[in-house]
Amino acid sequence: MIHEVGYLSRREDVRWFPWTVDAIRLLNRAGYLVCVVTNQGGIGLGFFDEAFVHDLHASLDDTLRDSGATVDGWFLCPHHPRAVVNGLETPCPCRKPGRGMIDDACRRWDIDLARSWVVGDRDVDVMMAATVGARGILVRTGHGERDWRRKAATFPAGTPAVMNLMEATSLILAEGGPRV
Repeated sequence: MIHEVGYLSRREDVRWFPWTVDAIRLLNRAGYLVCVVTNQGGIGLGFFDEAFVHDLHASLDDTLRDSGATVDGWFLCPHHPRAVVNGLETPCPCRKPGRGMIDDACRRWDIDLARSWVVGDRDVDVMMAATVGARGILVRTGHGERDWRRKAATFPAGTPAVMNLMEATSLILAEGGPRV
């Protein structure tokens, strides 16, 4: 959705990929539920607080909405294996590749995971997809190219790697079938 900057701790560092809004808008128009699930270990590491991330998500939501696109739900995990904030050290069920954030989305909506997609730029995204019984797509933006080169052999069989979110959206829409 946005360019990788490490631990994003300033709103002014947000840079959208040029295809993000169009890709989300296409999924919305096709009837797909769009959720963002994100590891935000910077909270546990003390780089920023959870309120900052919620405010950032609200700001991203405003930008999307102003362009006719909608993220239906934002889910985050504040934990990190080296957390300095008490209580946010892992293991936890929500940190990807764990299924906790997906389970939260399923409690909110009636989601058929077998007909769902997880799109992300990390190995943990495609592994989470396999864990919950969804189909995973790796995008090569952000960390994706690195993870594809280093870890593709560990990905679930048949995991596609595409250049960006728009190509992932095209693949999802080409599949057709029932929407979540």
